[in-house]
Amino acid sequence: MSENGAMLSVRGLHCHYGAIHALQDVSLEVRQGEIVTLIGANGAGKTTTLHCIVRLLAATAGSLSFEGNPLNDVPAEQIVARGIALVPEGRKIFPRLTVQENLEMGAFVRNDPAGEAEDRAKMFALFPRLAERRKQAGGTLSGGEQQMLAIARALMSRPKLLLMDEPSLGLSPILVDQIFATITEINKSGVSLLLVEQNAHLALQIASRGYVLETGRVVLEDSAKALLSNEQVRKAYLGE
Repeated sequence: MSENGAMLSVRGLHCHYGAIHALQDVSLEVRQGEIVTLIGANGAGKTTTLHCIVRLLAATAGSLSFEGNPLNDVPAEQIVARGIALVPEGRKIFPRLTVQENLEMGAFVRNDPAGEAEDRAKMFALFPRLAERRKQAGGTLSGGEQQMLAIARALMSRPKLLLMDEPSLGLSPILVDQIFATITEINKSGVSLLLVEQNAHLALQIASRGYVLETGRVVLEDSAKALLSNEQVRKAYLGE
């Protein structure tokens, strides 16, 4: 852990896409056992922040650390082994692989067949629909089933911190409720979460704390309860 007890610490993060200054001095942290949410309009820099944390994008300034260890120079392919997994926006499952093969891909950093089999069984218990479709190609699943598979695949690496990018995108209200109930269950099992979510109201209802991003900057941070009652947040992000 870092000196201030944060599991993930992001300090003064800057990121550029060519001439575009996408992130400007972003600082945030996730502590052990928390659900922290990032809210903001499209283009605010939420996905960019997640991609910098998992090193899919290189930060141009600032520092990243996880459990007290610097991440800035860690290659993207080693991030999962450090204990961080990403459920990407748009699911990005392997469409030609079966459900079971997708789960096996999620465990590629591990070398404990018995533990992997045990965790696959846990995923099928968490998502019974995936158990029914274990031999089906991922690309033939519905949107909701693909989201379940993307979450289960990430959990197969046994992460300490799970980053989730727009898990409710494109799902029916019933499925959204199911996914959010599952997120709460995952957190109760000991996994910390950093959640990017278009449905700010739902995200703040399950989160401990939240950060509001506007055009690449953190403009507000507070407890989720305080953000839910904040007039600025209610008008801009909660549709009130």
